[in-house]
Amino acid sequence: MSNAKAIGTTMSSSTSLDKDEQGIPLDETKYRGMIGSLLYLTASRQNIMFSVCKCARFQSAPKESHLTVVKRINRYLIGTVSHGLWYPRSNNFKLEGFSDADLVGDKEDRKNTSGTCQLLGKALISWNTKKQGSVALSTLILLWMSHQLGDHELII
Repeated sequence: MSNAKAIGTTMSSSTSLDKDEQGIPLDETKYRGMIGSLLYLTASRQNIMFSVCKCARFQSAPKESHLTVVKRINRYLIGTVSHGLWYPRSNNFKLEGFSDADLVGDKEDRKNTSGTCQLLGKALISWNTKKQGSVALSTLILLWMSHQLGDHELII
């Protein structure tokens, strides 16, 4: 992978990892070693955590489709070696928060993943992602709440 072309994202938005039961199996030990190395790296590169954890789910029966995503993460890392968090000196103490969620982003268990980040001025001071604990059987209540809130953001 040392001569691999760099890429701008860890996963394509169209990537949908699943068990891939028809896929070509891989050596579990080699795949687990790659995942372990990437998990170690997440201590200093939190931006790869989501993609690495998605790939880690398939350590018991990895397929070539899973390895393709792991290689993409490595290609992303090749292109972002000099990236890091920047904390400029500033008197700007404006606190901002952002949140987002996918809608049934995991097709295996049908659960949503949500995330938040907080910035003080231009400095990231906190971030969080969480997979919901249960699956809603109906979206009717969400539609009602969305109607009641109007243009305000709905955070669940």
